[in-house]
Amino acid sequence: MENNEQIESQIKKLQEKYKDSGQDLSAYLDGLLYQRYLTYWDYIHLDTLLSLQVPKTYFPDEEIFIMYHQITELYFKLILHEQKQLVDDKSLSVSFFIDKANRINNYYKALISSFSIMIKGMEREQFLKYRMALLPASGFQSAQYRMIELYATPMHNLVHHTQRELFSSENTIEELYETIYWKKGAIDKETGEKTLTLKQFEYRYTPRLIRIAKQVHNSTIYDKYLQLSKEDQNNKELVKALKKLDLNANVNWPLMHMGSAHRYLHKEKEAIDATGGTNWKKYLPPSFQKVIFFPEIYTKQEITDWGKEWVNHIFNPDNNKE
Repeated sequence: MENNEQIESQIKKLQEKYKDSGQDLSAYLDGLLYQRYLTYWDYIHLDTLLSLQVPKTYFPDEEIFIMYHQITELYFKLILHEQKQLVDDKSLSVSFFIDKANRINNYYKALISSFSIMIKGMEREQFLKYRMALLPASGFQSAQYRMIELYATPMHNLVHHTQRELFSSENTIEELYETIYWKKGAIDKETGEKTLTLKQFEYRYTPRLIRIAKQVHNSTIYDKYLQLSKEDQNNKELVKALKKLDLNANVNWPLMHMGSAHRYLHKEKEAIDATGGTNWKKYLPPSFQKVIFFPEIYTKQEITDWGKEWVNHIFNPDNNKE
């Protein structure tokens, strides 16, 4: 009897759900009757997923390189998934804020800890050969990574720090975009011109990135934080989560790239250019960029010292001898 009552209750709920669809519940039940059983491989499109690794050379380690970057982009998508919920949230709930920030930090934790695959998981000689078949493609061209930045903080905070004081929130999105920090990382060192890597990226993604920046104007994660009450802004758990997010995105993640670049592209007296011609020694170090998503939560000294410890570790080999 109890099961019958439960089934009747569920049928009524289904009738209520589908009454405005133009079809009665019977039609949907027929569809359910004819539907195939779902399998794991169909649900996640496993065969398609495993077919997406298409090396350009015959070096075995290139497949590792491809898969790692694909996995990275999926984690970026997870980060964006949480960011969009924060940006769209109207409740200004501290607990919701903390929960989403902690989820983002967990994704970064997985990304950062997995970077040993790039640092130690490939043969250097193989990499230096197959990378030449990838020109001018570069991880620099990750649009999702740029979207993460736009959802996190107003574009003014992404202007290159040497020019930041010349601009304000009164400038247009287009004006700020032209001086965004990462563009300086893809300028040809000899000519001062934009590299093909940057030109390709701008052609493909500039309209989309500007559109996103306009959509989140005054509602980035940092804006959402500033809209909280002073009491909520000072919530220790929230501040801790946001500081951790800032460090993960703007110090720990770039410096893991530094470690990888140092292993594969560093020579005794010179550095090998990255595949896209990016000047990684000047582009990757956090203290050179001073990108900080949530500047309000730091002291002036913390901002001044941003990323210095990591950079000293990388660039002063005398301090790092084993």
